[in-house]
Amino acid sequence: MQKIRVVKRIKKVEGTVQLDGSKSLSNRALMLRALSKSNFKIENLSTSKDTQTLVKLLLQEGDIYDAGHAGTTFRFMTAFLAFKEGVQTLTGSERMKQRPIGELVNALNSIGANIEYLENEGFPPLKIGTPNDEISASVNIDGSISSQYISALIMIAPTLPLGLEIRINEKLVSRPYTDMTLRMLNAFGGGSNFQENVILIPPQTINNQGLTIESDWSAASYYYAILALSDGGKILLKGLQKDSWQGDSILAEMMEIFGIQTQFMDEGIFIKRTGAPPRKFETDLEDCPDLAQTIAVICAGLGIEAYFTGLSTLKIKETNRIAALQNELGKIGVKFEEVGTDRYRLSGKAIFEETPTFSTYQDHRMAMAFAPLGLLHPIYIEEPNVVVKSYGNYWKDLEVLGFEIEEVD
Repeated sequence: MQKIRVVKRIKKVEGTVQLDGSKSLSNRALMLRALSKSNFKIENLSTSKDTQTLVKLLLQEGDIYDAGHAGTTFRFMTAFLAFKEGVQTLTGSERMKQRPIGELVNALNSIGANIEYLENEGFPPLKIGTPNDEISASVNIDGSISSQYISALIMIAPTLPLGLEIRINEKLVSRPYTDMTLRMLNAFGGGSNFQENVILIPPQTINNQGLTIESDWSAASYYYAILALSDGGKILLKGLQKDSWQGDSILAEMMEIFGIQTQFMDEGIFIKRTGAPPRKFETDLEDCPDLAQTIAVICAGLGIEAYFTGLSTLKIKETNRIAALQNELGKIGVKFEEVGTDRYRLSGKAIFEETPTFSTYQDHRMAMAFAPLGLLHPIYIEEPNVVVKSYGNYWKDLEVLGFEIEEVD
C-alpha cells in the first residue's frame, strides 16, 4: 500500500496557492450544458477525477456508464439518463454499490422513468430503460437524505414536457447546494420559484454563452487548517470570491473564531493568523458537511473541546466519515463520540508518541483534512493518491508552502 510522510519543520506558513475550480459548480455547469445541447466554453473547470469522469460519461457512446467512485456524478447521471430513449446501465465502484440511490430512483419512476435495480434493491447498479409516454409534472422527495437528489431533479426539470414541481418532504439537508443549483440554472436562463418546501420549474430553453467557474472553497478549508495549526503566517488563495455560490464559503466567517482573518481581493482571498483559538467550540454543519473532517482535525490538533451537529449525511459519503474520524482521531488520543441524536463531542488534544499512520478509506477528504497535522509532528498518510477525486495538485501545493512530502515503503 502506498504511503507518504508529511511534515513541516518551520511552523510559520507563507505562500500563494492557485486553487482548482469548484467540483460542485463544474459538475452542475457540465450537466446543464449537456441538457442544453450546446458546446460553449467553461473556464477554470475542475480538474478533479469526479469532474473528468462526468465529462467522459456525457461524451461517451454506448450503453454502459461507469461512474467509478464519483457519487455526485452517479446521482446526476441517473436523472440525466432517466428520460432518454433506449436502455442504459449505470454502475460504479464497489463502494458506490453500497451508497443508497433509492429515494432518487423512486422519485424519477414516479414521474415516468423506467429504472430497475440490477443487484440490491435501493442501490447501484441501475438498468435505465425508455421512459413512459406520459411524464408527470409533480414529484415528492425526501430532502433529509441528500441534496444531490434535489439538484438532479432541478437540472432535468426544464427539459421535461411540463416542467416539474418538486415537493420536498422532511427537512432539506445541505440547502446551499440546492441554492447553488438554482443559481446555476438561472445563469443558463432558466427560471424557477422556491417557496417553503416547493420548487417550481417550468419547461423552458436553457443555454449559456460561456462561464468561468469559481475556485473551490472546500479545498480552501485545508489552508485555513494549516494556518490554525501553525505559529502564524499568511496565505493567498487565488480564484475565490466574496459573493460565492458555494456554501463552504461560510469558512471566512467560521474561521474568525479560530483567529484567522480573511481579506477579499480581486484575485482571491488573503488569509492571516491574527488571534488565538477558542477553548470550546460548537457548530452545526448541516449546510456544509464537507467541512466536518477539517474542523474536527483543527480542534483535535489544538485541544479544543468541540460539539458538532448536522452530520447526518456523513455516513453515506465516500466512506462512513463518522466511523473514519473516530478511528483516526483515536490514534492520537482524541475522542469523537456521539452524545445525542446527531450530536458529537470531540475531546482531548493530539498526542504524538510515535509517527501515526492515518488511513484514508478511499476518501479524499480524510487525506487532505489530516495532512495539516504534519505541522505538529511527522505523520504518514496511506493511499495519498485518493486526493485526485477532487484536488489532484494537493500534495504539490503543500510543498509550495514548505511541507515535505516523501513517499515511503
